[in-house]
Amino acid sequence: MASRLIYAILIVAVLMAGLLLAIGLAEPVADAGGMAHPDFPGMQLGGDGAARLEHIGALGFLFQCLLLIQIVLLSMLGVSERYYSGEFYAYMGGSLLFMLIVAWQMYSGHQAYLDSGETGYFLGFPTATAWQMYGTWLGAIPLILVYSLGFSRFIYSDEDEARFKQLLQDKAAAESTAESTPDELEQ
Repeated sequence: MASRLIYAILIVAVLMAGLLLAIGLAEPVADAGGMAHPDFPGMQLGGDGAARLEHIGALGFLFQCLLLIQIVLLSMLGVSERYYSGEFYAYMGGSLLFMLIVAWQMYSGHQAYLDSGETGYFLGFPTATAWQMYGTWLGAIPLILVYSLGFSRFIYSDEDEARFKQLLQDKAAAESTAESTPDELEQ
């Protein structure tokens, strides 16, 4: 299973690199970096947001989705294969789904604003920005809960702790045996 997981991580990384290359090679948009403000020197006016994202907006969203997938895959890599179960996959899949929903809300909210020029507000921010401000960290909470509440179940179980203590006792016994052997040779 670990080899398949490593290959999945590699495939996602290659896809991310391909998307970055496609974004980098996309046709530049005029005034994408902004224009000089007519009244205030040193200040920039933003260009046409819809034109900037016309060719790369979906690629950026796909990159974000792949990044979230990569985070979950790398988190899974930190768990011993013996703890992989349907329940574990459900927790990780649920965490990923929640993060992807938040990412979609940010992307679609921004696209809706670019299309209509109107947006709603939530807790003082435009809707898409509110999803970014509140949703990004909120989206990671299920993954954090899997690791914190499921630590003794998926990461370091009571059996693991008992095995570790046994290894420490075996090591101490081996060291005490190794120390007594030179003394016996001298006599």
